[in-house]
Amino acid sequence: MKFMKLGSRPDTFYTSEAVRSVSSEVSSDLIVQVKGSRYLLHKFPLLSKCLRLQRLCSESPETSQHHIVQLPDFPGGVEAFELCAKFCYGITVTVSAFNIVAVRCAAEYLQMTEDVEKGNLAYKLEVFFNSCILHGWKDSIVTLQSTKEFPLWSEDLGITSRCIEAIASKVLTHPSKMSLSHSYSRRERDDESCNGAESRRHKPPGKGWWAEDMAELSIDLYWRTMIAVKSGGKIPSNLIGEALKIYADRWLPNISRERHVNKQVASDSDSDSDSTFEITSRQRALLEAIVTLLPAEKGAVSCSFLLKLLKAANILNTSSSSKMELARRVALQLEEATVRDLLIPSISYANSSVYDVDLVITILEQFMLQGQSPPTSPPRSKLGFERRRSRSAENIDLEFQESRRSSSASHGSKLKVAKLVDGYLQKISRDVNLPLSKFIALAEAIPYFSRLDHDDLYRAIDIYLKAHPDLNKSERKRLCRTLDCKKLSVEACMHAAQNELLPLRVVVQVLFFEQARAAMGSGKVTELPSNIKALLAAHNIDPSRPATALSTTASIPADDQWSVSGFRSPKSKVSTLRMKMAEDDLDESDLQSEGLGRTSKFKAFCALPTRPKRMLSKFLSINRNSSEKN
Repeated sequence: MKFMKLGSRPDTFYTSEAVRSVSSEVSSDLIVQVKGSRYLLHKFPLLSKCLRLQRLCSESPETSQHHIVQLPDFPGGVEAFELCAKFCYGITVTVSAFNIVAVRCAAEYLQMTEDVEKGNLAYKLEVFFNSCILHGWKDSIVTLQSTKEFPLWSEDLGITSRCIEAIASKVLTHPSKMSLSHSYSRRERDDESCNGAESRRHKPPGKGWWAEDMAELSIDLYWRTMIAVKSGGKIPSNLIGEALKIYADRWLPNISRERHVNKQVASDSDSDSDSTFEITSRQRALLEAIVTLLPAEKGAVSCSFLLKLLKAANILNTSSSSKMELARRVALQLEEATVRDLLIPSISYANSSVYDVDLVITILEQFMLQGQSPPTSPPRSKLGFERRRSRSAENIDLEFQESRRSSSASHGSKLKVAKLVDGYLQKISRDVNLPLSKFIALAEAIPYFSRLDHDDLYRAIDIYLKAHPDLNKSERKRLCRTLDCKKLSVEACMHAAQNELLPLRVVVQVLFFEQARAAMGSGKVTELPSNIKALLAAHNIDPSRPATALSTTASIPADDQWSVSGFRSPKSKVSTLRMKMAEDDLDESDLQSEGLGRTSKFKAFCALPTRPKRMLSKFLSINRNSSEKN
């Protein structure tokens, strides 16, 4: 750290009966009161350098042998005043980055300028500030941080703006050599002193030095400094994003501690103290400022960090504009998120849900608004999405290929997000207070083509049915509306066929498509009858294609895993179906929509054995009987 020494006389100030005096053969004739402290001093050394004291002494009447001067609003307090008084007496004083702001404000208050005496304190401090303080990195940081105690004085004297400019210029000097590392231990460097002596060691700046040092600034000063750094246009956006992450970790340490969130919210709501409210307000302002500093480029900050900020914004109840901005930025990188990142705690007293599902739905809506669906994918009219085609892609083959590649990237993102949402549904479906409407809204927010298989979605539905056993028949049908049985794997179909919680309509679909797939996969039948092929074609299913393997999720508890014990029995599927028919009335309209309108056909279908040849003969007999009737 740089420093400056002024004066040569030894310190002769002492305290006697709560009064500060200076040792001298001449009796004191001036009493100065500064914020409750009293000083017995002499007029000649002080008035010769302080224009303000000259005016105050001339305006105040002299009582006995002392002039009394009161300075209640003195900037810097007694420490700064005593340093100015010692300078007037020629006593040695030391000025550094830690006290230069207070002393400079005090000198300006006392009007210790060149108009009063050449080489006065204000002039010497300005020379030291411009030639030494602003040239040192750490000195500029410390000086800027100390200006928060004297904001108005510092702004008027230009100390704050000059420090910000000096810091920004040093960051922008060699931006190509700067790389941030949050785990880097900040350097310790011996700086030059103002008298010209150089330090013996010089350590080169390492990774992360400027971001970690700037993280010590208060949010208002940090915001202004980062604006100056960003306006230079030389620092890559990813380094700006990493610097913001370092600052957030420094001042918002609880954004990554989810287990303490609910306790913190409860303690904040129960506490009426002014200090708690002040802390919350300060953190809210800090978070909103960080949001305004986020780089506009996609990928400048990680999606995980953005979701942590969104969690903190939800806890601190920041402005809706800040939440919406964070949700929009998360949507741009949603494919990078994990299920754990999306588990945003709910703090609303209107519902007792564990997680804030509405916020995730908002993120999904923003995700679907940006980007386009693949050209081969049908539009989802009920979600209000329209597929847009590039006019140039229709005319030029090269541009068509480029559009196809960019569209494929968007399609890949949607595939990842679909897996993410299905995993998120499995987590939140265990919440007994989760409304059915929100579960369905999340499930239907994903386009149909984004789910290559429905195993994870079925697992989420099964977990929700177990956690909500009071659902009626209509609600269970609504829950399974998004599920596509022909996209279930063999193991999922085996589980669904015996799942007593599923609606009968779903079980019928599962049994039909599984038996039809088994018929073509056995190798004993070369071709299906025309009526069965027409029925399969109506559902866009190719029975000759082998079934996809079941995707497993390691995080699913043992109770939620699918059990396939007892599935080898040929009568297990049929017995389960018959039991469900006894418990539930068959919805005739549902059966007609699936091509099973006749009761005789349905009864014959329920009696289907597991062997493909017998199943086909049964279907052939049904077809023959129907043709004879006609």
